[in-house]
Amino acid sequence: MAEEKVVSSREIYSGQIIKLRVDTVRMPDNRKTTREIIEHSEAMAAIPVDDTGNILLVEQFRYAVGKTLLEVPAGGIEPGENTEDAVRRELQEEIGYLPGKVTRLGGFYSAPGFCTEYLHLYLATDLTPRPLHAEDTDGIKVVPVKIEQIYDLIASGGICDAKTIAGLLFYMQYRKRLA
Repeated sequence: MAEEKVVSSREIYSGQIIKLRVDTVRMPDNRKTTREIIEHSEAMAAIPVDDTGNILLVEQFRYAVGKTLLEVPAGGIEPGENTEDAVRRELQEEIGYLPGKVTRLGGFYSAPGFCTEYLHLYLATDLTPRPLHAEDTDGIKVVPVKIEQIYDLIASGGICDAKTIAGLLFYMQYRKRLA
């Protein structure tokens, strides 16, 4: 597949967690077009599984879509922080547990048509209560979900967040390989 070549790039906005730029690119057939790109640093998402086999999801209001969503815990990776440490920190902040074991399941781009964000996906087990307080986690509710409910929640739209669907499908495949 032929790549598009950048002719010019212009930053439109630079915020705390994203940057927006507009690139003019030359297509393989020599036409020019524009691409609007959101630059976002790498992030992590985790599938925390408690000692009874429940997956601990978080329910939180998402302003951008105006809805409360059921999601896997996820968050940014701080400068100088490795992904496993980010998993441990985020789980303490969002669900109040520190995982004893963190296993990489894979990774994926969240929205590659317009965003650079790459999510590293981990399974988190051997959970020990150990909350960390973070300023933006007050509205988060932890929801234990049985593994048997996952497919129905996805099919019914009860889970409609892309990173959560992808993460849970990775986890289901991981469980199959272990069986």
